[in-house]
Amino acid sequence: MDSAITPAAIAATFERIRTHVRETPVVAVDGADFRLAPMRLVLKLELMQHSGSFKARGAFANLLLRKIPPAGVTAASGGNHGAAVAFAAQALGVKARIFVPTVSSPAKIERIRGYGAELTVTGASYADALAASETWVAQSGSLSIHAFDQVETMLGTGTLGLELERQAPDLDTLLVAVGGGGLIAGIAAWHQRRVRVVGVEPKASPTLFRAFEAGGPVDAPIGGIAADSLSPRRVGDLVYPICKAHVDRVVLVSDEAIVAAQQALWHGARIVAEPGAAAPFAALVSGAYVPGAGERVGVLVSGANTTAVNFG
Repeated sequence: MDSAITPAAIAATFERIRTHVRETPVVAVDGADFRLAPMRLVLKLELMQHSGSFKARGAFANLLLRKIPPAGVTAASGGNHGAAVAFAAQALGVKARIFVPTVSSPAKIERIRGYGAELTVTGASYADALAASETWVAQSGSLSIHAFDQVETMLGTGTLGLELERQAPDLDTLLVAVGGGGLIAGIAAWHQRRVRVVGVEPKASPTLFRAFEAGGPVDAPIGGIAADSLSPRRVGDLVYPICKAHVDRVVLVSDEAIVAAQQALWHGARIVAEPGAAAPFAALVSGAYVPGAGERVGVLVSGANTTAVNFG
């Protein structure tokens, strides 16, 4: 199935969804702006995307590339995917029902409700919400839109890689947060190792890290400050072979490093990033990823669906 996630297919998807999603900006900064060692950085501000995260790309790809039944669509989510599907469904006049766990942040729950979707809050984890959504799909005949382990979802996230390469064609490395892996798989499939794609995960939820160790998807611990976006229990079965082929490595960051990254992004650039979106920057803050001399690093800031936080 990974053969379906090709650069040509991603480019075609980009043309299909481009009028429905925003071209989000990039900003070139120096590490010294954030009290880091001097280094060349490019921040991709996908947090300015519709619904507040990159997930809108995969949501529109699913709704525009697949046949939607009269019962509409269903999605399970930690929050961002649900908000994106609700937004896309509202924009296209499609019924949507979203399932989220109790760990989902109030900001994300508010977004989903604001877009007019039916919302069910159930279970303690994403896996619980997914199980409930699968039961509903079987009962209702609606179309399931998986948060990460779906071809169209990854084609949508791949458009982010395409867009960033056009905006910043000279990157050496791109740091990307990993939960279920749909974001990094799509981006890595686009780049085909022309850029070093490095995954960043919380130590509390090392899904892709554990999969690389085991040679395939396995259950990983769940929890931590970014649990509402980066704790799906295991990386996707479709996602894994793409990551194995095209992702350079995965580094782990602590919750403390994620908070420090949120604070650094705020103080250095007035960027409010949710914890999961701050994880890639946390790799630089903590030294989990240390760029080489002259290396040009891209950092994907993927979402901002968080309640107001005192960043100190």
